[in-house]
Amino acid sequence: MRIVKTAEERKNEILDVAEELFAEKGYDNASTNDIIARIGIARGTLYHHFGSKEEILDAIVDRMTREGINSAKGIVKDSSRPILERLTGVLGCLQAKSSGKEAVMEQMHKPQNALLHQKMQERLINGVVPLITQLIIEGNESGIFDTKYPNEAAEMIMVYGNIAFDDNENLTPRQKKQKGKAFIYNMEKMLGAKSGSLEKTLLQFF
Repeated sequence: MRIVKTAEERKNEILDVAEELFAEKGYDNASTNDIIARIGIARGTLYHHFGSKEEILDAIVDRMTREGINSAKGIVKDSSRPILERLTGVLGCLQAKSSGKEAVMEQMHKPQNALLHQKMQERLINGVVPLITQLIIEGNESGIFDTKYPNEAAEMIMVYGNIAFDDNENLTPRQKKQKGKAFIYNMEKMLGAKSGSLEKTLLQFF
């Protein structure tokens, strides 16, 4: 029996399968024919939603970004959780957590995808900076932080974090950890936080 799916369901199915194939074969080796064969749809169905493999990659990146920002929003709203725990959760939402997403992020670092990579970073910064600002303001009010510039501090954290830790493949584990500790140390200074208060929760990302 033929299963009829809505346009949104079919688009998400294509993106899910594309992520799987990018993880298995690599972006360059996975083709639209592979996607079509795995789902069992007509070629016209795929091209009705996406004009090319590049468009599929763009849509996956857009979906990843939206999902990360929406998850971060939910964490920030949960006032029952401590501020530092929520801050850690927000930063955790920005990490690639599956092999498919890791394959997409690997593709983002290739020169031919520089524009798409820049778009992703801009979306993340615009979406997450207001959330981190809110947490910093709460931290100021509760005495955890002490900064006169919560929005600017949030922006600096996001911009530096995106650039400095975007592609660490050439660093040794020791170098990554050292770089992370320096970032957390300076973040504490910028936020007026107690020395060592952020290291316990944030060092896990490095």
